[in-house]
Formats: sequence, C-alpha cells, structure tokens
Amino acid sequence: MLFEMALEATIDQQNMAFNPAKLHSSIKIPFPKSSSIENEYFVYHQADLFSQSFSAIEGIRRMGKLCDVTLKVENMSFSAHRIVLAATVPYFNAMFTHDMIESTQKDIVMHGIDPEALEALINFAYSGRISINVNNVQSLLIGASFLQLKWVRNACATFIKERFHQNNVLKVRTLADSLGCFGLMTDSNRYIAQYFPDISLSEDFLNLNISEIIDIVNKDELQASEEQVFEATIRWVKQDELRQECFPQLLAAVRLPLLSPHYLADRVATEELIRSSHECRDLLDEAKDYHLMPERRLLLQSFRTRPRCVSYIRGHIYAVGGLTKSGDSLSTVEVYNPLTERWELAEAMSILRSRVGVAVLNNKLYAFGGYNGIERLSSVEVFDPATKSWNIVSPMHRKRSALGAAALNDRLYVCGGFDGVSSLNIVECYQPDLDRWTIITPMQKHRSAGGVVAFDGYIYILGGHDGLSIFDSVERYDTYTGQWLSVTPMLIKRCRLGVATLNGKLYACGGYDGSTFLQTVEEYDPQTDKWRFVASMNVTRSRVALVANAGKLWAIGGYDGFLNLPTVEVYDPKADCWTFAASMCAHEGGVGVGVIPIQEPEVP
Repeated sequence: MLFEMALEATIDQQNMAFNPAKLHSSIKIPFPKSSSIENEYFVYHQADLFSQSFSAIEGIRRMGKLCDVTLKVENMSFSAHRIVLAATVPYFNAMFTHDMIESTQKDIVMHGIDPEALEALINFAYSGRISINVNNVQSLLIGASFLQLKWVRNACATFIKERFHQNNVLKVRTLADSLGCFGLMTDSNRYIAQYFPDISLSEDFLNLNISEIIDIVNKDELQASEEQVFEATIRWVKQDELRQECFPQLLAAVRLPLLSPHYLADRVATEELIRSSHECRDLLDEAKDYHLMPERRLLLQSFRTRPRCVSYIRGHIYAVGGLTKSGDSLSTVEVYNPLTERWELAEAMSILRSRVGVAVLNNKLYAFGGYNGIERLSSVEVFDPATKSWNIVSPMHRKRSALGAAALNDRLYVCGGFDGVSSLNIVECYQPDLDRWTIITPMQKHRSAGGVVAFDGYIYILGGHDGLSIFDSVERYDTYTGQWLSVTPMLIKRCRLGVATLNGKLYACGGYDGSTFLQTVEEYDPQTDKWRFVASMNVTRSRVALVANAGKLWAIGGYDGFLNLPTVEVYDPKADCWTFAASMCAHEGGVGVGVIPIQEPEVP
C-alpha cells in the first residue's frame, strides 16, 4: 500500500512538471529548409518491444489487474485478458471475435480439458514458455489440440516420440489418431513397423481389436519375417476364444506364400486353428500352390505374394574398409549417426580390406573378402554393435575382391568378384546359425564389380564386367528353384556401380561404362518391368556404395576419374533430387556400406 501511494505521488508530480502543450508552443527546433531534407525520414524499430510488453502484461495479470475474463474448469478459476488470449490462442480468437455468446461473458466455463493443463497453456499464452514432462505431456497434448495451439502440440508430440517403447507406442497411436495428430500417428506407425517383433509380444498388442491388428499386419513396412507375423496373429487369436471366428479375416492379411515350404508344412499346416477352418485351409493351399508350381507364379500374383517393402528404416550407416588417397587398403570403419548427422570412427576390422563385400543380417554387419594390398581374401568377419567388436567366422570357399553381397531369408549370399586371375561366376551362401558356406548355382555370366541386392524375394546382380566386356544385363536368383534367370537389362552398361532398393523400386547409380565415369541414376519398377532415368547425382562416382536409410538413398564415396571421394549425397525420391550430406571423416572412397537399424531403447 505504501509503495502504491508513493508511486501515485510520483505520477502526480510528473504531471505537474511536464506540460507537452506548453513545450510545443514555446520551443520550436529550426531545421535547414530544402526539399531533400524535408523528404528525409527515419523509421525506428524496437525489436524487443513485444517480448518486454508481454512480460509486463504477464506481471499485470499476476497482480489481477485489468483482467476482463475468468476461465472456469472443474473447481478452479483463471483470470486473463481477452485481447491476449485472442492474439495467442486460436480457439479463443474464434470465440471472442465471432460474436459468440462467450465473447461478452465475464465467466466462461470450460469442459473437456484438464485444469492444470489449462493453467499451463494460459501461462504459455503470456510467456511463450511451457514445461513438459512425463506426468503432464498427455494432458498438455489433449489441451493444446483442443485450443489449437499447434506449436505446443508439436512439442508434446516430439517429447512423446523421443520416449517411444514397446509398451506405450500402441496407446500413443490410438491417442494420436483420436486427436488428429497425423505427424505423431505417422511416427507411431514407423516405430511399430520397425520393432514389430517386440511390440507383438506386448499386452497392448494382444488387446487390439480386429480392425487395428489387421491394419498393422497389412503394412508393407513391417520389419519382421513372415514367420514372426504369423506367430503374432496366432498369439492374438488365442488370447480370446471369441476371436477364432475372425481368424480367417486376419490370416488373409498374412503373406503365407512368403513362408518357406518347410514352415508351411511343419508349423502352419499343423496349427489347429487352421485345420479347423475351411477358409484358412484355402489360404494355406494358395501358399502351397505358389511353391509347388513356380512356373505359374505370374498367375498367382496378389498382395500376399508381394514381399514386404520397407520404405523407412532409420539406422546407422557403416562405411567399411576402402582406400586412402594414395590407394592403400584400410581396415578403418566409420559410422554415420542420423540423429547427430555426423560421421565418427567406429571399431576397426582386424584385416585391411578394399573392394570388400558388405551385408547386414539380424542387426550384424558382415565384411566379405576384399583386397589387403597384397592378395585377394576369402576371410569373413562380423561386427556386433551390441558388443562393439569384430569376430572372424568361417571363410568363403574362394578368394575374391570386387564382389557383391546381400542378405535374404536368414542367409547371406556373395556373388562373383575377382580372384586375382579372372572374374568369377561362383556364388556362395552362408548360414550364420551353422557358420557354414555352401557353393550354389553359378551365375550365367562371370561378373566382377557388379551390384548385388535382395529385391522382391530374389537375389539380383546388376552390371559388372568379365575382364573383357562391361554389362548392362541383370540376372536374379530364385532361392526356391535354385536357378538364375536373365531379366530386363539396365538402360546403360555399368560396372563398379551402386545398387539399392527403396519403396518397392530398384536403383542403380554411377559406375563406369568403359569410357566414362558415370553420375546417372536409373530406377526399375517391377510392376511395369521397365527402367527409367531419374535425377543424376551431383558428382561423377565410380566404385560408389548405395544404401537406403530414413526413406532416402545415400550415395557414399567413389572415384570421379581423378580422386577418391569422401563426399556423400542423398536422393529424395519424392523431390527427385540429390543433395549433399556430411562427408566421411576417415575414408577417401571405395568403401563397403551397410545399415544397422537403430535399436529400440530398453523399456524403463
């Protein structure tokens, strides 16, 4: 009270001493008269006016001054200024500026919002700050969605996304769907797809309704074997006897033709849920026909025969071996972290390897063969990110560098390469569980420096050379028939190319055609059985490595005809353009590359 009286006295004294009208009439500042001076002007801008003013308005509100509206929810009341709420909160802007009955009411009763969340969001309207934690994030997300505060809603969604785990993501997905938070819904679906095997073991998964589980099982992006998908559906049905009547509908979403003949016979055909259902037995027969009559597979095509297409995996990119500027082989390994967008050194291999084959299976990175600067290698080592260590496993039957490698159906395949004398057509298959190599059907052509990739349920090899000719031809290996078949060739011949798959398409980039180092890129669509050119890379790249990561293609390293390259560029298929990303820190090109998916954090 004494402070307020003193402040009022000070204001009275200032009013008595300061007379603007008298000053204006008694003092006139002269300026030189000229047209140029008269046309001059200066605009002053106080950049911090709004931040300072809102800070003052916040203080005025805390003193309870000039407030003209009270928001009531449950047994709590919050005073505020209409003009501030209308300026900062879209919900109140619509309420106060569109002649709604609340626009003139002193007291407004709110429904459907948590009192503590409303208080925090009103404070945010004045300060632009809000504290988000695990205890209030759900109520803030609901409240921000209700009040249409999209920036707070997005901040809550980001907070939740960073704390996904197998026991909360399905509930998050349901909440995001009900609130229309499409970004959080998309992130939830990606997480479910990436960690489906673990999530399918959760109680929330077993409590899904039939439409929800069918929606998940139908997804192309599931990162799981079809055996894991089948077992998940069986667990869900056996959770409640009443679910048996909708099992045929659910089983129709499982891609039974993608299961191995042995699994179909030993597990699926013996499952009582299937034996007791005519509709389920029909689906089993369809899968058996697909395997028994491979010549009729084109007539049996359906979504169930289409391999799941993982369009979005976010993982760590490992660049393995390769060359120095002077052309020496390396054992160096570096890893790109998509969260920090930086490369950093990782554990080195035990052996120098350039022109090395690399593949990833069950979240482990394999390095096959290569050249150590003296001789071609048959040795193989595997990196386990859990222990951050490399271990030697059984060697291949043949020494080879400039080979291609790919993983398919719990097996690893190495194709072609150069043994120091000639290009090879020899193909070997590795079974990690047995630590055993088997020589399988050779390719139709001897191919060194070709591109190898698993695609559409087959092993593809593209381009390469036999020491005399460079190829545009493509052949693929059918693991069921054990045969190689020539398929539609690329548009141009390439060796030392990069190959990868993304969004159900096959890509070939860069390489060498015998006279020119290439920067062109082509895309194969299995639906049309045609190749087409897409946007070329920014840089000419031979000996380039290509991988898919986070929904895009990454072209890593290479040779431009003059220098080995540490640079990296990224292709966005939606925009059809390439942009540069962070360059490697320890390599000068010629690397082998693999992506290990980022693992789910442990459940707290």
